[in-house]
Amino acid sequence: MQARHATLELERTQDWLTVWLNRPGSRNALDTAMTAELRAVFDEVAADAAIRGVTLRGRGGVFCAGGDLRAFRAMAVDDAASLDTAIAHNLEAGQLFERINTLPQVVVVLVEGAAMAGGLGMACCADLVAVTRQAQFALTETTLGIPPAQIAPIVAGRLGLATARRLMLTAARFTGDEARTVGLADFVAADVAELERIETDLRTQVRRCAPGANAATKAILLASRTLQGDGLRQFAAESFARALRGPEGREGLQAFLDKRPPCWAAAPEGAQP
Repeated sequence: MQARHATLELERTQDWLTVWLNRPGSRNALDTAMTAELRAVFDEVAADAAIRGVTLRGRGGVFCAGGDLRAFRAMAVDDAASLDTAIAHNLEAGQLFERINTLPQVVVVLVEGAAMAGGLGMACCADLVAVTRQAQFALTETTLGIPPAQIAPIVAGRLGLATARRLMLTAARFTGDEARTVGLADFVAADVAELERIETDLRTQVRRCAPGANAATKAILLASRTLQGDGLRQFAAESFARALRGPEGREGLQAFLDKRPPCWAAAPEGAQP
């Protein structure tokens, strides 16, 4: 995995990867290049069992201003462009959000500055979200004459349908403190230093959990979007049985009986897992 990309910066610390959005001059707007690079990075992460978690944050004191409006404008007025071009562009963004949302590893998003439109949607894809009190949020798409198409179901899934409707249909702005009230933020920090302390604590907590068990838990939760009743119960039961009879289940239960940490929790912060 490359340490540096055209629009991203990657920092790997043994079992944890930090992905920095790095277009500060454009407030880290999601252009075609950044979308493609993020897809590639998260595809690699999904296949790397040595990575326990990923933190996503933005350079320049801002998380992400959403989609690249210059690119949207070009597609809107370019006579050479087509409806199919716009559809394909939007689908690429949707595929990125789904990749983040379904990643087997734990995803943490840290927000300072603004998380607008698609940036807010990307935050909703995370398992854990920490923000500063001064952070600013809004779903501004409808003020531009377009719908928040790919992020609408993701935002509704995290915040609830009623809140998603209110925020999308009014483009209401809210702050970090309000982000916790509406269900977006799990943690609110006074400043960036506290934000980073929260993230350090989250890494420690995640490392107490077996990575395969976390992946299976996420899969069960996400399966509830499409499965119901007996189908969902069967999927959950099979996931449980595979984990129980697998190396993590055996190790975790034996470690509990032995009154010792399981192997995945034995390594201190910064040590090789």
